[in-house]
Amino acid sequence: MTERVYMKGNEALAYGALKSKLNAYFAYPITPSTEIPETLAKEFGNKEYPDFKVFLQAASELEAVNMVLGAAASGVRAMTATSSPGFSLKQEALSYAAGMELPLLVVNVNRGGPGLGNIAPEQSDYFQMTKGGGHGGYHLIVLAPNSVQEMASFPKIAFDLAFKYRNPACIAGDAFTGQLKEDIIFPTIEPTDYDVSNWAATGAKGRGPHILNSMNLDPEVHAKHVTHLDEKYKTIERNEVRYETYLTDDAEIVIAAFGITSRICKSIVNKFRHEGAKIGLFRPITLWPFPYEEVRKLTKHAKRFLVVELNTGQMVEDIRLGSEGRAGVDFFGRVGGLLPTEREIEDKIAEEAN
Repeated sequence: MTERVYMKGNEALAYGALKSKLNAYFAYPITPSTEIPETLAKEFGNKEYPDFKVFLQAASELEAVNMVLGAAASGVRAMTATSSPGFSLKQEALSYAAGMELPLLVVNVNRGGPGLGNIAPEQSDYFQMTKGGGHGGYHLIVLAPNSVQEMASFPKIAFDLAFKYRNPACIAGDAFTGQLKEDIIFPTIEPTDYDVSNWAATGAKGRGPHILNSMNLDPEVHAKHVTHLDEKYKTIERNEVRYETYLTDDAEIVIAAFGITSRICKSIVNKFRHEGAKIGLFRPITLWPFPYEEVRKLTKHAKRFLVVELNTGQMVEDIRLGSEGRAGVDFFGRVGGLLPTEREIEDKIAEEAN
């Protein structure tokens, strides 16, 4: 039975995780993500969520993410949430988790940077989330919601992908999607039972030990491991790309946007279409793996892309890679917590058309 509720994006994400049988959450609060641990703290001990066994307030972001790493090694659904400066502090552990092939979930509710920046919305962690923010060649699976509805449903998807591929996953929100309140129909979530018997550190009674380690001092052994990881990433790229297209079948101009900016851009597309312009919207849902092939397909009609982001131009590089020079790529962005207005984007489209 569906349930209609009115809540913030951060709250919806917390309940989505609970309904996905979250086992352990390790908290270190940071604005604008704090409603996630607040909601989980409130619900800890609620008999409606019997799988939620551990809620622990850590002393730092470093402590929280390494607790997640340790819990994930035992095969449970483990999660933490943070915002941009905290996400920076978690990079070493995420590199270890990728090397150890641990399924875990980190939520990053983006805010202004670099440095401490401010607590207002940006999307300027795109590179750090999608290119591997720590050392070594690795990838997080990155999902970018654009609504409270998706904030509620994406934890289940993220956990499923993390356990399917034994890889860390990240939900890339921002202060708008985290703080936004919407009236939603909370999704019916059917949790998945994951088989962790062949790798998790659950005690070796009656079987051989499971070794979870990211250090291989033998160059040949390490080369084999990194090659295995690379093959896994290529499999993810083939099978797990997610995106949304809107009125792109004949579009000569395609706006590319993710997260909250995609919603502004959708209304702009509707306005231009009403006026007879051939314009569409491309929204990547997986920021990694990125939908390069779909961008290439769009160039059959598209003469130009306009990338709209809350940063100084990061996803624009992936759109350029995908378009392979077959279409022009322009950029329009805002930083510091400022949203671009519809008029500003319309003016940019008109400017590029002339």
